[in-house]
Amino acid sequence: MEYRDIGPPGRTHRPEPSWPTVIATTLRLWLERHPIVVGGKTIRLWPLNRRKIFAAVTLAAGLVLAGAGAAGLVTARHPAVPRWNPAAAPIPAPVGPIAAVARSQSAGVPLPVALTIPAIGVQTKLVDLGVTNAGTLQVPASTAVAGWYTGGPRPGAVGPAVIAGHIDSHVGPGIFFRLSQLRPGDRVYVQRADGSLALFRVTEVRSYAKDHFPTLTVYGPTPDAELRLITCGGIFDPSLGSYLSNTVVYAIQVN
Repeated sequence: MEYRDIGPPGRTHRPEPSWPTVIATTLRLWLERHPIVVGGKTIRLWPLNRRKIFAAVTLAAGLVLAGAGAAGLVTARHPAVPRWNPAAAPIPAPVGPIAAVARSQSAGVPLPVALTIPAIGVQTKLVDLGVTNAGTLQVPASTAVAGWYTGGPRPGAVGPAVIAGHIDSHVGPGIFFRLSQLRPGDRVYVQRADGSLALFRVTEVRSYAKDHFPTLTVYGPTPDAELRLITCGGIFDPSLGSYLSNTVVYAIQVN
């Protein structure tokens, strides 16, 4: 069947070929002009079953289009990861009578300078932490280090010494990313300024909702030297830019 153009009378042509036809024709021409030589014998790859090659090219083009569509769907279903906002993740601080009692028990105990937790691969220096203007516990400026709360007892003094660190940020895991994986019996080492080492044994790992943080349970007086390791945990709320819970590790000194 012929198709007439709107040009001069008597001029005819066929419609423009489809893309699969163009690709198949290009492939055929390439195969015709590029024979291969095996053992001194020239083998021409064309002619072959043209119908099968055309079907294969059409299928390949369809798969490419389907893959592009799937990639777009995946991108649409996985938006950018919300940024973590440390200011939106406050940790209550031990203030008032609790802090006063704790400080009085640290006389003569060297300052802590480093922390090691072999079970989860933590090895970090310790920075000093205080209390924010809002009355919450400060957190380290860097997610790569942990910090010791200077308003509480020093590790090795009677009472619960507090060390806090980040779980993660928008750039990756923080120093306490695996804190919740600790189990009773795991060991925690705190190196002190005089070179001595305070050894603690994990007794319990708990998770508390931030709006129900048990301040007295975590920071209250103890009859011996203990340690509290604290980070964020639980569900991440993108609208707040923070986690909804805190992970608290309880440990007791064993040396």
